[in-house]
Amino acid sequence: MQSFIKHSSHTLIMTDLAQLTTEALDLLMQLIATPRTSRSETAAADIVQAFLSSRGVDARREANNVWAVAPVYNASRPTLLLCAHIDTVRPVSAWTREPYSPTLEGDRLYGLGSNDDGASLVSLIQAFRTLSARSRNFNLVLACTAEEEVSGADGLTRLIPHLPHIDVALVGEPTGMQPAIAERGLMVLDCTTHGRAGHAARNEGINAIYLALDDINALRGLNLELVSPLLGPVKLTTTIINAGTQHNVVPDTCTFTVDVRSNELYSNKDIYNIVRACVKSDVVARSLRLNSSHIDLSHPLVAAALALGPLPGGRPRAPFGSPTLSDQALMPWPSLKMGPGESARSHTANEYVLLSELRQGILDYIELLSSLRL
Repeated sequence: MQSFIKHSSHTLIMTDLAQLTTEALDLLMQLIATPRTSRSETAAADIVQAFLSSRGVDARREANNVWAVAPVYNASRPTLLLCAHIDTVRPVSAWTREPYSPTLEGDRLYGLGSNDDGASLVSLIQAFRTLSARSRNFNLVLACTAEEEVSGADGLTRLIPHLPHIDVALVGEPTGMQPAIAERGLMVLDCTTHGRAGHAARNEGINAIYLALDDINALRGLNLELVSPLLGPVKLTTTIINAGTQHNVVPDTCTFTVDVRSNELYSNKDIYNIVRACVKSDVVARSLRLNSSHIDLSHPLVAAALALGPLPGGRPRAPFGSPTLSDQALMPWPSLKMGPGESARSHTANEYVLLSELRQGILDYIELLSSLRL
């Protein structure tokens, strides 16, 4: 007799879920064993493409991005993008395990990229394969992206022109399968003050450090009045300062760097203009493109995520705002971020994901997409 899982609106055969989980685990372990830091994902992209192709998916390639369109594409229907990234950060020095040796201990799988973003990647791949064979009222596109950890030009930005029109995206990142309906943006500002050099022993010159301190204090007290209920206020943090050549010379220039984490109520361009009006320094933004993102609470994708009900253990599933950056920052369409694993494990030594989280991620993704109506 077959056993079934009843989870929201769809019945899934347990043997099917077990097979999907086993395949996902095997793929994830292959990826962990393959170094795939940003801009060096070729071998890992080959593995992902081969996995999809061997299972009948028409997997396409753009640089190290692997993508596919589910059969029966119809341009008159809305299109959902499933997106997760292939690359990882470099391992930190505190690892006590071999980061590229996948190791199973009980329910834990250790290895670099197991949590960020391997579990979401392989779970979304399995959900895409499953839903590709089912009737839907929307088109389904899969994107396994490169260079996410550095927001690189050869990642999602390079892939977007090759994709069909996208209406909404589900982004796989470790959120404990909680739906993140907003995400902070990022902007880095390089600021320079100009003084006049002089001898430190005499009352000469104009000290560029003191000018910089005035501007730093102005930014520290800057109050951007629009506060997000999900993300809170915009955060501006001075993180680097450099000036001077020797102890007895009044410095004529001082540079400092400001890390800006925007909320969805301001564009990076808006904040840039506010900062320029607030300080006397020259201000240069490294990029304006990594804006905050959000999706309306009433969107059908959010509603389908919440309809999954409580998480294992009875913990409520609740929308939240995410402080961490993802490919969402590069997307010109609404997006929801949700995936197995926990953000607090990302970029840490001895990174791991639970096999139970991997299994739950596959199940939740399939159930969400099975019940979704766009």
